[in-house]
Amino acid sequence: MFSAELPAELPATLSAELLMSNRRILSLWFPRLGAERLIRAEPDLWGQPLAVLRDSGQMQLVSSLSPEASAAGVHLGQPHRDAQALCPGLLTRLQNPQAEAAFLATLRRWAVQFSPWVAEEAPAALMLDITGCAHLFGGEPGLIDAVQQGCAGLGLTAQAGIADTPGAAWALARFAGRGDMPMFRSGDAIDQEAPATRVRAARRRHWTRGGPAPQLASKGSAGGAAGAAIAPVGQTRTALADLPVAGLRIDAETQAHLARLGLRRIGDLAGQPRAAVARRFGKGLMLRLDQALGAAAEPITPAREAPHFAVRLTLPEPIGLREDIEAGMLRLLERLCVLLEARGKLVRQLRLQAFRTDQSMQWVEVGLARASAEVERIRPLLAMKLDEIEAGFGIDMLRLVALRVEEAGQQRMSGPLEAGHVAARRRQSGAALEDLIGRLGARVGLERITRLHPADSHLPEKTAKVMAAPWAEAHAGPWPVPATPRPLLIWRPEPVLAPGSPYPPGVFRWRGRDLHLELAAGPERITPQWWLDDPDWRSGVRDYWRVTCREGPRLFMYFAHGGDMSAGWFCQGSFA
Repeated sequence: MFSAELPAELPATLSAELLMSNRRILSLWFPRLGAERLIRAEPDLWGQPLAVLRDSGQMQLVSSLSPEASAAGVHLGQPHRDAQALCPGLLTRLQNPQAEAAFLATLRRWAVQFSPWVAEEAPAALMLDITGCAHLFGGEPGLIDAVQQGCAGLGLTAQAGIADTPGAAWALARFAGRGDMPMFRSGDAIDQEAPATRVRAARRRHWTRGGPAPQLASKGSAGGAAGAAIAPVGQTRTALADLPVAGLRIDAETQAHLARLGLRRIGDLAGQPRAAVARRFGKGLMLRLDQALGAAAEPITPAREAPHFAVRLTLPEPIGLREDIEAGMLRLLERLCVLLEARGKLVRQLRLQAFRTDQSMQWVEVGLARASAEVERIRPLLAMKLDEIEAGFGIDMLRLVALRVEEAGQQRMSGPLEAGHVAARRRQSGAALEDLIGRLGARVGLERITRLHPADSHLPEKTAKVMAAPWAEAHAGPWPVPATPRPLLIWRPEPVLAPGSPYPPGVFRWRGRDLHLELAAGPERITPQWWLDDPDWRSGVRDYWRVTCREGPRLFMYFAHGGDMSAGWFCQGSFA
């Protein structure tokens, strides 16, 4: 028997490694995710040189490659015209970031079989906390073998790295064991070139003295051969020492500056004085280094799996007639409502997706003023939108998704008589109005339908506040009666051509009409809110009058006594 005591104070990195020794992280990187997603969707692309292009300003750049395209010399970030000249038989497709993000989310759900703690790392990687999981696969090598076999079965290229921290696993997955690691060389690198060579290096082509050093990196591979790297427990620093500083997840400009100083590997950077490095490159670089070595915490936050309510109908033959689409929609809606009722949910917003035979898709969305799971309340709204769907060469699949759901209230069984009373109460409670709001919203948009609620203010234009009708309940109780009558319609003040007297003029001109005074009631003096700077109230104190004209209009007018703006008469509303 023996005992050993650790020193009271340990170096920061050593103590962090001891604290993190029980945590194991797997970084799974898909270097060809964009291209292989398209190959899975279009099997004819298999074995062909394929490049996925993304728009960048006035040009298109390569964002993902198939192995055949990489073997032909095409590399990531290369302009389309250069890639096409290098590989005349190159096939290209435009990047779909939304589809790639959805595919990555699908892979996250697939990876749950290896660990319950999986997080997405956009745009093409997953991070798994495999603490306590590796023994189920015969150890960490067995776990990596199972992951790579699963990826191979899906037709995906994957590179994996396991370490004590997410940052170290990220670096190992991308740079461990690679012969084409990005290395920056400069004429000031003493350990690379002789003194006479360093003098000539300043005259290298495409390099200016004092500028960033030229980058010597292989352009033939998007991510190297599929493989894996495992850092032993507690040996994170040793495993990262020979990896390039790009493994710290820093930008290319910082990498170039570090290379000019001769700091090309993580081990070189870790041995430098922290204060000097932080002063020159900022705290972000040291944070990345600490996260990789375990001195700074970096949690993995998996996406919360939200309840998913969707139904799909795959058609044996493409359809294009509106009647056929409506029939399929009705079948989907009935199934979806049954699913929602079984889970005690009500739907507020739905999306109907129509997948065409040419691999394109179109959708329409509808919203309900009141959440429901009744087919007859939702069907008319969807039917109004079907004319917007263009069948093209035919629709071979329909999908109905509940985008927003709410909890349903407690329900109980009832007989026919009680059900009739419930329906009557529902009609009296304004359900018909809510159905009308839903139908109008399907045409003009729910956000354009508003309702008013009373507000506590002495200013005429602020006695009511505008609420979104679909999501705001109607005001309960009678509308508050103001101390003095308020007009039915209120608008922003409009100038009136009239004499500058504070008393109502006998004749005035408003909206291009000459009006004659018949009756005037007032004045009601209202002062502006001194704590707010309202541009409409810069005319100072107002004296409001209820003016009846001989021609018929009953107007809500006021005389502004002047402030930041000159005095005068204005019209702000109408009583009829």
